[in-house]
Amino acid sequence: MDTMTENDYLIAWGLYAFAALGCLLVWWRLTRFMWRWLREPLRVLMAVLLLSPTIIDPVKEKFAPAVAITALDLAFKVGNNAWRAVSDLLMYAIFALCLYAVFVLIRWPIERSRKARNAQAAANEQARHKDPEDDQPFGPAGDDRYVRPAAPRAAGPSRVEPRL
Repeated sequence: MDTMTENDYLIAWGLYAFAALGCLLVWWRLTRFMWRWLREPLRVLMAVLLLSPTIIDPVKEKFAPAVAITALDLAFKVGNNAWRAVSDLLMYAIFALCLYAVFVLIRWPIERSRKARNAQAAANEQARHKDPEDDQPFGPAGDDRYVRPAAPRAAGPSRVEPRL
């Protein structure tokens, strides 16, 4: 006899989704130090691992997290859904990694052109802000010729106390 109602089923999935998003947030924090081309596929695989469902009751169309079904079936040897869950995990992982590869192939030329544009802009900026003394053969001739030099500072405290 099945005692789980439709409302309980939706509440359980909502709680699992909230917990899985929390685990994903922790995973993102754990992998932030890694090299980008390693970090991003690991994040995709963890998202697939946590968020992929598998069917457990074809008649009622009930789903459960594939990783949980795999772990419970292997640990307690209670059902025969482990292979179906593993195949679902593998299928979702292949789809997600193919989508990630398409994303990378689109992003790669855009980043290369942006880096080249930034390097060109930096070279132009450096050429524009070259030392002005190198361009003037008779020395600097700016407006600072007639400015008084700053008074030397005392070695003591810089605070001025009023006299009484």
